[in-house]
Amino acid sequence: MSVRSGRIYDPPREADGLRVLVDRLWPRGMSKAKAALDEWCKQVAPTTGLRRWYGHDPLRFAEFARRYQVELAEGEQSVALDHLREISTGDTVTLLTATKDPSCSEVAILIDLLEGGEAPHRRPATK
Repeated sequence: MSVRSGRIYDPPREADGLRVLVDRLWPRGMSKAKAALDEWCKQVAPTTGLRRWYGHDPLRFAEFARRYQVELAEGEQSVALDHLREISTGDTVTLLTATKDPSCSEVAILIDLLEGGEAPHRRPATK
């Protein structure tokens, strides 16, 4: 099993394997054909309230990760996470986001959870 991260705006690559968008909102300016998705799993994304609170501020990443894990433990997000676990047991899966820095997004947390580790609570390096 290999779970990768990527940006939806980057061109698809053969090495991507199964391409899954994990954002709740459809990316601006992206057509469905150009996205070349296998699946859009918006139910696993952070809630609108959490996403707005976080605002992709690296200083809030640790608290975002904690709050997001609480969300992932219940309801439709939990079911969606189980679905991602199921599909990631085979070939490569690339989790896609419109976020400029996937390492500072829900993608990083999902990858760690899918790979059996703990979600990152560190503050990622800023560019």
